[in-house]
Amino acid sequence: MTTNVTVSGTCASAMLAITLVRSPIGTPRAHRIILRGLGLRRIRHMVIRPNTPQVRGLVRKLSYLLESRDAEQGAT
Repeated sequence: MTTNVTVSGTCASAMLAITLVRSPIGTPRAHRIILRGLGLRRIRHMVIRPNTPQVRGLVRKLSYLLESRDAEQGAT
């Protein structure tokens, strides 16, 4: 069963799959703290987080380190 949220007339997944793809070495300390807050610890580590404006903002701020996509049914 998938959970979808309607956002301004479009259907979006309720969860995001976020993957750390670049090393945080040499990044600002605040960015490393955000990575820990998201639960990302090492390269190629993937976490599933709710698709909320707060999480999307964090992902956008660290877009140079992360890949994000809609979490599909059964993805862990």
